[in-house]
Amino acid sequence: MVDGLDLEALSRFMAPVVGPADGSLTLSADLIAGGKSNLTYRVSDGSRAWVVRRPPLGHVLATAHDMTREYRVMSALRDTAVPVPHMVALCEDTDVIGAPFYVMELVEGEVLRTDADLAGRSREDRAELAHQLIDTLADLHALDPETLGLKDFGHPEGFLDRQVRRWGQQLERSRSREIPGVEELAGDLAARVPASQRATIVHGDYRLDNAIVGPDQRIRAVLDWEMATLGDPLCDVGLLPVYALPTRGVAGVVSDGMGPHNGFPPMDELIDRYAARTGLDVTPLPWYTALGYFKLAVICEGIHYRYAHGQTVGPGFERIGAVVGPLVEAGRQELG
Repeated sequence: MVDGLDLEALSRFMAPVVGPADGSLTLSADLIAGGKSNLTYRVSDGSRAWVVRRPPLGHVLATAHDMTREYRVMSALRDTAVPVPHMVALCEDTDVIGAPFYVMELVEGEVLRTDADLAGRSREDRAELAHQLIDTLADLHALDPETLGLKDFGHPEGFLDRQVRRWGQQLERSRSREIPGVEELAGDLAARVPASQRATIVHGDYRLDNAIVGPDQRIRAVLDWEMATLGDPLCDVGLLPVYALPTRGVAGVVSDGMGPHNGFPPMDELIDRYAARTGLDVTPLPWYTALGYFKLAVICEGIHYRYAHGQTVGPGFERIGAVVGPLVEAGRQELG
């Protein structure tokens, strides 16, 4: 038994799906470090390997950590320009391992989260990675949801107003302390909601360290689609500066960023590239970035709540609570 994963039950579930012919399957598993939300495991039968994803062990908010949602969107994207792992099986029966989960192929490559992960890559290599990330996002936002069978994947009308309300509600369900400035940030966001220009598939947490990069320096898979929906594409774009530019007290905890401070192109250059590819007006982007800071603050507060209640697995959770305040302040500064 690995924390959060009953290997005997998983073996029984996977045996009819992946073989062998005699129906027996003995699995081992290791928790893949790095993620602070859903739990991700590398599972092997000794000769083959897969990835299993399941929700956190406790305090799962309504609409969060949706395994079916992740499985559905990645299945739909399989033959598009957006690289995703091949989906193997979905299990919505909570009696199997105690929670819904899905199995997907193991994509070989690296997750580039820290400066150490980027060691040895030239400035040109980093620029190419950043350009790939932007171009892949533009490719995602160019897809027709109806053609992919995702017409009902979300409700674009009133999307931005609902986002502000939803994340405010999520905060109230997972906070256990006072957070200075967070009510003011939520109020300012609600009062200044821009008009959406287009409705597309939105990833919801798009950044470099939610992608797998192969030895050829190509992005081989985009991961972590748990917040994907149909909505305003600038939400994905506005989130990029939140992760790319170091916020005091945040960089090195969530990720080390992807900006000029560590050899990547200026964010304005990347946003201009996106605008040229999509034709969208990026003038209102500061509002979307402020929303991104608010979302990340709420997510981190939820992780801190689970850590404080002993409901997390893996290292690094003890530092997450300290980043919530700086994220809120950064969001307020973005709005001016």
